[in-house]
Amino acid sequence: MASIEKRTALDGNVSYRVKVRLKGYPPQTASFLRLTDAKKWAAGTESAIREGRHFKTSESKKHTLGQLVDRYVRDILPNKSNRLAQGPQLLWWKEHLGSYALSDVTPALIAETRDKLYQRTNREGSGSLSPATVIRYLAALSHAFSVAVNEWGWLEDSPMRRVSKPKEPRGRVRFLSDEERVSLLNECRNSSNAFLYSVVVVALSTGMRQAEIMNLYWKEPKSPPACAWGVVDTDAGRIVLHQTKNGDRRLIPLVGHALECIKELKKVRRLDSDLLFPSLKSPKQKVGRGTEAKEGKAVKPMDLRAPWETALKRAEIENFRFHDLRHSAASYLAMNGASLAEIADTLGHKTLQMVKRYAHLSEAHTASVVARMNEKIFGV
Repeated sequence: MASIEKRTALDGNVSYRVKVRLKGYPPQTASFLRLTDAKKWAAGTESAIREGRHFKTSESKKHTLGQLVDRYVRDILPNKSNRLAQGPQLLWWKEHLGSYALSDVTPALIAETRDKLYQRTNREGSGSLSPATVIRYLAALSHAFSVAVNEWGWLEDSPMRRVSKPKEPRGRVRFLSDEERVSLLNECRNSSNAFLYSVVVVALSTGMRQAEIMNLYWKEPKSPPACAWGVVDTDAGRIVLHQTKNGDRRLIPLVGHALECIKELKKVRRLDSDLLFPSLKSPKQKVGRGTEAKEGKAVKPMDLRAPWETALKRAEIENFRFHDLRHSAASYLAMNGASLAEIADTLGHKTLQMVKRYAHLSEAHTASVVARMNEKIFGV
């Protein structure tokens, strides 16, 4: 129950000290200049304690946003597939808001800090961050707040609920024309890198992400990486992705020329690594604290950035990224009659929203479906 003590200072000013005591909870105290405010606070505090709301608010005063980020980076982030991107994003929020108590991190403060992101220079140094990148920063912080609310009890609600996100532009649809595809494949085949051609063929054939392709294994590794990875089964003609960006396991058919390329690669595979596309390490190169790689040991996937950029340049293809091979595969599926649901299933999207950008490419397929329906119901 609550008790209110009237106090008179030496200068004659009167104040009211409130103490709320409930069995099983630490006492709560506060002082007010008006008796009505004291009574209102006492009633509200008693009610909040009984309903389990008061001490959640107290926790938000004990922890800073910097502490939230530190715990999230330590306990949650290592298990996320996009940890390499989200780590720097969370540290940016910590740099700007880390000293604030969670109770003081308001939607208005986050929105004000969000606007500073537009002033940042992108990695290429060619301009400010895009709306899509700003959304990724907000998403990283939003998930950290959600964990603090649902699992740690540091907050009663996330302030991110009332922070608006910038409108994301329509998804990019850049795919290879028939001429570009032929030219690029020729340059990849003639590349000094023996793996580049097979990697690009698999990307065009399956629509897999670069990280998924580069972390493919001939057999399930004893210590799988934390990022996306999968296993190739040439006998069954399939790839099983055990870990993907959205967290689902995915089975991808491996057929045609892509299967032939992987079978040829298997004939000359290296025995010191189970990776399909392993990197080359120089003898006795350090790979971690207190350890060294054996001579020629492959410890991670190969970096194809240099040969990829060289092939693009020689093929005279501009404004094209490796991820656009995934867009190309989706576009080819659409133009060959695949429905949006089939494209989403192939690419591993949980919703149709991401594949709606390819809808215009499947216009002919949609028209034929409507024509068949009209013929059936009207007999025309």
